[in-house]
Amino acid sequence: MPTKIDFKLTPQKLLPKIERLFELSGRKILSIEKTWKPEHGTPVFTVKGKYTTRGWTEWTQGFQFGSALLQFDAAGDERFLEIGRRNTIERMATHVSHIGVHDHGFNNISTYGNLLRLMRGGKIPFNEGEKDFYELALKVSGAVQAARWTRIGDGTGFIHSFNGPHSLFVDTLRSCRALAVAHQLGHLLMGEQDAKISLLQRLVHHALNTARYNVYYGEGRDAYDVRGRTAHEAVFNVNSGTFRCPNSQQGFSPFGTWTRGLAWAILGFAEQLEFFRGGVKNTPADPDHEARGRRRKEARAAVPKKMSLLTSAATVQGRNARQGSGDSLDSWSLPANFGVRRPTAATISNLLLRAATATADFYIENSCADGIPMWDTGAPNLHRLGDYLGKPADPFNKWEPIDSSAAIIAAQGLVRLGNYLIAKGDKNNGRRYRQGGLTIVNRLFDEPYLSSEPRHQGLILHSVYHRPNGWDCVAPGQKVPNGESSMWGDYHARELALLLLREARGEEYLTFFGCV
Repeated sequence: MPTKIDFKLTPQKLLPKIERLFELSGRKILSIEKTWKPEHGTPVFTVKGKYTTRGWTEWTQGFQFGSALLQFDAAGDERFLEIGRRNTIERMATHVSHIGVHDHGFNNISTYGNLLRLMRGGKIPFNEGEKDFYELALKVSGAVQAARWTRIGDGTGFIHSFNGPHSLFVDTLRSCRALAVAHQLGHLLMGEQDAKISLLQRLVHHALNTARYNVYYGEGRDAYDVRGRTAHEAVFNVNSGTFRCPNSQQGFSPFGTWTRGLAWAILGFAEQLEFFRGGVKNTPADPDHEARGRRRKEARAAVPKKMSLLTSAATVQGRNARQGSGDSLDSWSLPANFGVRRPTAATISNLLLRAATATADFYIENSCADGIPMWDTGAPNLHRLGDYLGKPADPFNKWEPIDSSAAIIAAQGLVRLGNYLIAKGDKNNGRRYRQGGLTIVNRLFDEPYLSSEPRHQGLILHSVYHRPNGWDCVAPGQKVPNGESSMWGDYHARELALLLLREARGEEYLTFFGCV
């Protein structure tokens, strides 16, 4: 097990690093807001410390404005609420109705979803019209995402990537948050002849097909079938609906593992497990969880008529069924090749848990000793690094870049997966994953990863964007990309920091579906 997990870490022990991160984060957000020119596009990654634009689509704009909302949640500074709210209203509408991307859960849950969550949680004043506006945006976003559908041979399907209807991306799993929230809000996708299409059903089918085709289980699927390995893209024949082959857009090859795709899988599966369970109400791994539970009750009592942030999927399904939508798990079945017929929350969770634990184990076993991964486990020059897994990652090595954004995404997934298992009673495995995530946090929320240079607009250094396309900045005197940041890496660092900060403060557990 290359990652050396620190079993003594707690959110409380990490609090000084978390607070320092948010102190630096506020300065970075204000710097970007001051210098960013909207007509130049969306900030994607830094070049020589300044955020620049380059991308296939504008998939990071929600992270830009969502970061300000996370900053407000953590620090209470209303400057950041104003930045996040104003820019969401003025600039995010096209993302809601964007039919050409698979990124709705990234862009719109990070903005409209965070604003609605803050209102539901009593952190910003309740306003009926504003609430309706956020809810409508989230409903439409989920339906538009669900409409991007490829039907496969067994009658199920998946949300296809911007590459076309043949393409199932592993990272889309986390973006399916849009379908989950829209379903919670009681919404459906309406099709031809007024066909009512269940967002929940499409969410389940996409998640299970991601687990089936993008994740390996060591069962002899091909010569490179190692348990927990992921393929960035699963390619289908759209005429027959048959799976054809794995592929990789941003990794080195289909038969290695692009570690950011692996990280998206870990976090995406962990969040869907929380969704189908109804959320983690507290964190039993923390010895102070009983005292924190009392503080939560006191905080809830201080906010009149506050909705629970942990409305369960089952509750919402029941409510929708009573409303006559017919959109409940009991109203449809899975094909026989899934191994189960009735898609109850429990049976779905078992299938997702298999994928979550496989990918989490592969990450832990194939990252450096401090939990930071190389950008791809099959990168061509790894053999030149010697026993690189047996020591902490070196972002300044001469041969292959590490990817801090993969690390921060995976860390949140490991913490959530650990919390989920602990709450289910599997304390040993749960603690291993949770502490693995905290071990990564302990490393990333400090130099040389945390960016303390005032002139650098990035928050977490040593992120990689698209190595095969050559989109990453290689500094003079270096041979591989390092020293730069990405908008998705910075956003997810703030999101994970907020998750742990809220736990340390005894506040409600942070979930993407906490906005309903």
